[in-house]
Amino acid sequence: MKKGFLTLAFVLVAQIGMAQDEAFKKDALKVIEMSGSSAQIKLSRAQILKMIPEAKQAAFIIEFDATLPSLYDKMAKVYMDTYTKEDLKAMIVFYESAVGKKMTAKAGELAEKSQVAAEEWGTGLQAIMMKYAQ
Repeated sequence: MKKGFLTLAFVLVAQIGMAQDEAFKKDALKVIEMSGSSAQIKLSRAQILKMIPEAKQAAFIIEFDATLPSLYDKMAKVYMDTYTKEDLKAMIVFYESAVGKKMTAKAGELAEKSQVAAEEWGTGLQAIMMKYAQ
């Protein structure tokens, strides 16, 4: 009887732990989405798509999108290793605020403009590198 009770208690504790981990992961995925990370991934997809022949783009998009759940799972693990549950909850509160919503809405545009700025900087840096490489 005692073994049966201990086994049942262990199973219940494991179930509660798994449910808490799922809630933690769900919050991590929500922060990833709300922070604009998915917008940056969409921007990357658009950049890569330019290199794919038009006739093959639809098939590429299907395969590209099929890889995203795995990527998001890996990103969620990173967030869960880096932040506490309380941190993620606080981030969600922020991203649900007016400023947070604006950040999310502007994430793709910001990423695109930042990429242009980085490319311009990189072009200037190449001249400096050439100066010292010789």
